[in-house]
Amino acid sequence: MSEIQYAPQGAEAGTARRAMIDSQLRTCGVNEPWVLSALANVAREDYVPAANRAAAYIDRAVPLGNGRALPAPLFHGKVLGAAEPTAQDKVLVVTAGSDYLAAVVARLAGSVDKVDAADLAKGLPGTGYSLILIDGAAGEVPAVLTDALAADGRIVTGLVEKNVTRLALGRKVAGAVSFLTLADLGIPAIAELAAPKHWSF
Repeated sequence: MSEIQYAPQGAEAGTARRAMIDSQLRTCGVNEPWVLSALANVAREDYVPAANRAAAYIDRAVPLGNGRALPAPLFHGKVLGAAEPTAQDKVLVVTAGSDYLAAVVARLAGSVDKVDAADLAKGLPGTGYSLILIDGAAGEVPAVLTDALAADGRIVTGLVEKNVTRLALGRKVAGAVSFLTLADLGIPAIAELAAPKHWSF
C-alpha cells in the first residue's frame, strides 16, 4: 500500500482527513494513490462556510448556503478516479458554490479553468477542453459545455435520472457526447443545471 503524503495541518483537521481517506474512500474502492494524495493535500475545511468547518470531512454533502452543497468526499474520489486527469489535460471545472474540486484537480492536471454553474450563460473562460468536471448532479448537461469539449474529450458528472443521482462518464465522439453510468451515488443536484420541465397531459 503506497504511503499517502499529507500537507501540514492542525491536529484536528489532520485526524479528520486521515479518517476520510481510510474510512470513507479506501473502504468504498477509492484506492488510487494519486487520487488519495491529491485529496489529502487540499484542506476541505477551507472550502466550506466557517460554521460548517467541523463537518467538512463527514461522509455526506456539506451545506454551503443558498441551496448549494459541497458533495461528499466519496463523490470527489470517484470523480477523480473516473476522470484520470493528467498533466496533458486542459480541464474545466463547473463549480456550485465551492472551488474545492478545482483546487484538487489543479494538483493533477496541466491547466484548470473554473466557472460557476450560475454563470454559464455568460460564457466560458476557454474552449477545447479535454476534460470537464461538474461538481454535482445535473438534470441536463448544457450545450455550452459539450460544445467546449474537444474531440474525444470527456465529461465526468453526476446525473439526475428519475430522481436518482448517478455518477457518469461522457465522451465526445463525432461531435456528440454519450454518457455511461458508473454508479448510483448520493450527489447534490445543481439547481442551475436542472432539466427543463415538460408539461404532460
